[in-house]
Amino acid sequence: MSRINEMLQELCPDGVKFKELGTIAELVRGNGMPKSDFTDEGIGCIHYGQIYTHYGAWATEVISHVHEDKAASLAKVNPGDLIITNTSENLDDVGKAVAWLGSETIVTGGHATVIKPSIDSKFLAYWFQSPAFFYEKKRRATGTKVIDVSANKLATVKIPVPPLKVQREIVRVLDQFTQLEAELEAELEAELEARRRQYEYYRDRMVSEAVGAEHLRLGDVGVFVRGRRFTKNDVVDSGIPSIHYGEIYTEYGTSTTEAVRQVRVELRDQLRYAEPGSVVFAGVGETVEDVGKAVAWLGNGPVATHDDTFVFTSSLDPKYVAYAVQTKEFHRQKERHVSRAKVKRLSASGLADIKIPVPDLAVQKRIVETLDDFDALVNDINFELPAEISFRRKQYEHYRDRLLTFREAAA
Repeated sequence: MSRINEMLQELCPDGVKFKELGTIAELVRGNGMPKSDFTDEGIGCIHYGQIYTHYGAWATEVISHVHEDKAASLAKVNPGDLIITNTSENLDDVGKAVAWLGSETIVTGGHATVIKPSIDSKFLAYWFQSPAFFYEKKRRATGTKVIDVSANKLATVKIPVPPLKVQREIVRVLDQFTQLEAELEAELEAELEARRRQYEYYRDRMVSEAVGAEHLRLGDVGVFVRGRRFTKNDVVDSGIPSIHYGEIYTEYGTSTTEAVRQVRVELRDQLRYAEPGSVVFAGVGETVEDVGKAVAWLGNGPVATHDDTFVFTSSLDPKYVAYAVQTKEFHRQKERHVSRAKVKRLSASGLADIKIPVPDLAVQKRIVETLDDFDALVNDINFELPAEISFRRKQYEHYRDRLLTFREAAA
């Protein structure tokens, strides 16, 4: 910061000039290029939606291509140009930009504008991440469900234009920050993954090596009952507690005492319920991994269950069952019974045919107590490491915003 301040004081002591984007860059609106045009090879391209989800402030490689004949009619992006989004479902994503720093010309399509600047493209891409730009695009945004900031309106945004030497020094510092942030995130993610794998190893080992366990079919130690249908339209703020199959792999852990959704009380007599101490299995999923996931229901009363779930009732410890069906061995057996259609399905008879180790109840409870402790530790790490990543991001954003805030020179 001190070096950049010194440079600013030396090179522009009266402040930095601000210029409208349209006076320091050519703006070319993209057109066409749906995702259905993508090919494995051809001319590199960046789709506007990928700028929200994949790219940072700059890129040297693309993840998509189009045929040469398609590319001929699309907006060209030369090395040093930027692509900025004109449309999004929210204000944060609209106006996101990526500087193209690859070695070849690529193309982009609709809902995006190519910016061909006369200033450092990475400096401009970083500035497009600043609160100052957020304020400017918010003033120019139109729409409610779909937010739009047109190329013509972008052209009127006033951009700080410090001397090129200052722009490049700011880019150098922000590149270092970005690299350090990426390295830290990679380290923290690796630590989190290592803890998860350690937990999974001990969970699988404790279940598979349970003292005195017999390997028994689930159908021989309990009963599966399918739930009854309800839809998203039946969900209400206050009604009958319910468990939908999709919530088992998105909302719940091994067990729960509260339902995250409720359905209309008018359905009371039409529904089927899991009693406390039951285990609810997902019978449907988009992946083989998700289908067959289970949550032990430990609430104070019954909970309604969706028709794509199966309620397992037995004399076993419900949390032990929920842990046992997370193991690699359970998943190995499960794969034989899962349908291979686009939507993966697992029937009650398929679930009933899968074997799990069944020790006596006292051993089950000891395993549950130990795994609960492991689970709590991993959950703590799941909370702490993302919080650390978030803190580092905020720290980076703070310094980035300070570097990109300038005193404007008098007109």
